[in-house]
Amino acid sequence: MPERQLTGTRLRNRRIDRGMKQSALAQAVGISPSYLNLIEHNRRRIGGKLLSDIARELAVEPEMLVEGTASAVRIPLQEAAAEFRSAAPEEARIDELVARLPGWAALIGAQQDRIAQLEARVQRLTDRLTHDPQVASALHEVISTVTAIRSTASILVDSEDLDRDWQARFHRNLDTDSLRLSESSQALMGYLDMNADAAAQVQSPLEIAEAEMAARGYAYPELERGEASPEALSADLPDPRAREILRNWLSIFAEDARHLPAEAFAPAARKLAHDPLRLARMFDQPLDRVFRRLAALPEDGDHPVMGLAICDQAGVVVFQKPVMEFHLPRSAAACPFWPVFQALTQPGRPVRRIVGLPGASGTAFDCAAVARDFGAPSFDGPSQVVATMLVRPARPETDRAPALVGPGCRVCPVEGCTARRQPSLLQDGT
Repeated sequence: MPERQLTGTRLRNRRIDRGMKQSALAQAVGISPSYLNLIEHNRRRIGGKLLSDIARELAVEPEMLVEGTASAVRIPLQEAAAEFRSAAPEEARIDELVARLPGWAALIGAQQDRIAQLEARVQRLTDRLTHDPQVASALHEVISTVTAIRSTASILVDSEDLDRDWQARFHRNLDTDSLRLSESSQALMGYLDMNADAAAQVQSPLEIAEAEMAARGYAYPELERGEASPEALSADLPDPRAREILRNWLSIFAEDARHLPAEAFAPAARKLAHDPLRLARMFDQPLDRVFRRLAALPEDGDHPVMGLAICDQAGVVVFQKPVMEFHLPRSAAACPFWPVFQALTQPGRPVRRIVGLPGASGTAFDCAAVARDFGAPSFDGPSQVVATMLVRPARPETDRAPALVGPGCRVCPVEGCTARRQPSLLQDGT
């Protein structure tokens, strides 16, 4: 399925295409850079005067950033046609449908949007079920309680000669366990509430910490200058688990900045065309640290836009800075062809690939990854291998054809993939 671009994504891509700094656009329209960052990452809705002001600064019609025009209605129709080939839609007559029956065209587009939203929610829910310990604990509580109720009921049914005291005791157990099941089920349903308004809200501690970093544009100049500590910069987060995650990441950020200070690293990155291998040799620093520092550079005319993904040896993404359409699922359910996972199989050896997402709108990315073993060799305990991947939009003039990677098997339309683990929801007959 082609990736839909939300309003914030369209806005961000247009700004980058014009070579405009995020801070400059925010100042021009009278909002803070952090609020604009939330808009660009589709964490805040936009409309009305603010949309018009931003469109004016980007020299584009507001309709080009949002849906509702004929061209915007046409996009979901084309996506629906691509996904349901078995219905034999007359793709050449899409414009005629939009012009003559705009209501029906809008309805089909709305249904396509709904399908895309539900697929995204399924993926988020799958990620949460796999990754979030709170959900795992709640599910375990529900299953344990159901098992206890079933065992007690079986004893009462199968043992007709139970005396009254034992019957009363089992009845009390049933009452207690049923009350516990009701409470745990309600708590689980409340936590998994996926209605339209809550779908975009941050839920897990990891997402809360990453949202805080995104709101700051992944930039902490006061930390680089030594004017603030990771503890102070994370103190405002109300969730203690999110606070701990953010503090740990900021500690790594501070350590990276100490070894690669911005005043020396930024000009060197420009001089060496942001080549991570040459920078690692120049500063005699690990390649994964260079990746993190490159991703932390400000997005302006001197530095290209760069994303980052870090995963542990189980393949779980523990941190990421999305860029354009690049975004990995949280659980170990992503496409194994991403270089960050391939690097896990050969710690210490850099891996570089030009990859592209499926669909006509898929962007090609230049990905460089390396895995690092942080533990000393030993037979007494497991090692800790962490893979880091730097993600940049591939240059149009690159001579490398992108290798196809998918978003994850459940929502990947690629047919005949040798690495497919489970059928796709998007393929016929699945």
